[in-house]
Amino acid sequence: MKTIFIVLLISSFAASMQAQQFKDKFNEAIPVLNIATFHMGNTSDANTTEFDEHNADNKRSIHEIAGEIAVFKPTIIIVEELPENNEKLRKSYFEYLDNPEKKYENPGEIELLAFEIGRLSHTSKIFGIDHKEPYNYSLYYNLKNKQEDETYQKYGELVEESEKKYPEDQMTFRELFKFNNHPQVLDMLININADMLTYVFTKDKNEGADEAAKMYHRNLVMFSNLNKIQINKNDRIVLLMGGTHTAFFMDFLKRSPKYKQESVLKYIK
Repeated sequence: MKTIFIVLLISSFAASMQAQQFKDKFNEAIPVLNIATFHMGNTSDANTTEFDEHNADNKRSIHEIAGEIAVFKPTIIIVEELPENNEKLRKSYFEYLDNPEKKYENPGEIELLAFEIGRLSHTSKIFGIDHKEPYNYSLYYNLKNKQEDETYQKYGELVEESEKKYPEDQMTFRELFKFNNHPQVLDMLININADMLTYVFTKDKNEGADEAAKMYHRNLVMFSNLNKIQINKNDRIVLLMGGTHTAFFMDFLKRSPKYKQESVLKYIK
């Protein structure tokens, strides 16, 4: 009996430690659906996904996903586009609303997915929040006289094992979309694009950390761009960006008192 009492006491203490200690969200916190996608058209990103954006079956699959996301009923769509291009973005979006069958020479996730989510949701507001910043993805391979640390290379092997276990070219669009939005995959994207660089350095410098900071800075500026947008308490936001940005925003949104984040996976069948 004494043993049972001790176990219950420990369990109760552990539960209380995990419980929320204080209120950290505003009553009127804005619902946000933070969605990771890959770049479906041309991209300058180091990591790309092979995808035929002109294939009719692919477009049909994308629009099915758009229909499921539209159930969230967003009032604002946010995409990975520079804010200075917002007027052009809105013009293109309203042209799509007038003619959903419009053909694009090089459609990407904005034209194929974001526009369709907005159309089905009767959303009138769309904004870009991107910020460009030079960044050396390949520092590990071209840094001279770096100190030997196996972490970067061994983690790369783990990622390669995952890629073999879940080959993108053998997944349907729906499977790939759900995979890309899994929290573990999003954490991996922050690792390979930023945190793993903290293991890359020379004897007296921290070149990897300096480079990783650029990726953090880029995403912080993007989050600041989001915060510049006029939002009211009745708004509901869909964020549609490349997976690495989604991963950073997952952390930003979790800690922000202004927003309450929902998982897109609960909307996808």
